[in-house]
Amino acid sequence: MIDHIAIIPDGNRRWARANGKAPEKGHLEGFERTREIIEKAFIGRVRNLTLWGASLDNLVKRPEDEVKHLYGGFQKHLQNLLTYKEIHKQGIRVNILGRWQELFPESLQKIIQKVIDTTQGYSNYTLNFLLGYNGDEEMLKAIQSISEQKLQNPDLIVTPELIKQSLYTKDLPPVDLLIRTGGEPHNSVGFMMWDTANSQYYFTDMNYPDFGMTEFDAAIAEYKTRGQRRGK
Repeated sequence: MIDHIAIIPDGNRRWARANGKAPEKGHLEGFERTREIIEKAFIGRVRNLTLWGASLDNLVKRPEDEVKHLYGGFQKHLQNLLTYKEIHKQGIRVNILGRWQELFPESLQKIIQKVIDTTQGYSNYTLNFLLGYNGDEEMLKAIQSISEQKLQNPDLIVTPELIKQSLYTKDLPPVDLLIRTGGEPHNSVGFMMWDTANSQYYFTDMNYPDFGMTEFDAAIAEYKTRGQRRGK
């Protein structure tokens, strides 16, 4: 079993264009793939799973109508998350990380908080959604926090542990495998830059709405054939 897998679910809008559909239809299909992965990924595959649901750019740069549909999709599927029997049967704690408290509508914030509160007692696995999240912004916030602490305590020593504790992802282990769909083999805005320093990467040309458990298992199988040298 892998300790931590992160997914950049890219390609929803490209899938929609390729299939002659509106962008929101691509997001809806993406939500369905996420549900399939959630229902099956924790059965002997992974302990901690992180999905990037929306970057800051997704929320502030895309057309207002598309963002409203995205919020609507989050609201529906996060509400439904509480009915997934696997969440309760497997004891999966759900974390929502990022600037959702600043950016999301109040009704959506309440649902997110309900999901967090309902699953906070679970400890077997964690399911993490990054919402309103950019990696470079996360690191900037961490540096600002450490700078403020240093002003209060000039003797403060900046250590890797202090940096980690200043991140949104402070309670998550390092990412072992980062999966990116959508056919664009690159990172975006420093996605989890501290936590992916030693990650293995898996890129697929498949757009996220077409990415199911067969491809998920293929990524895991390839990961297991690679060596984890970590500088040795």
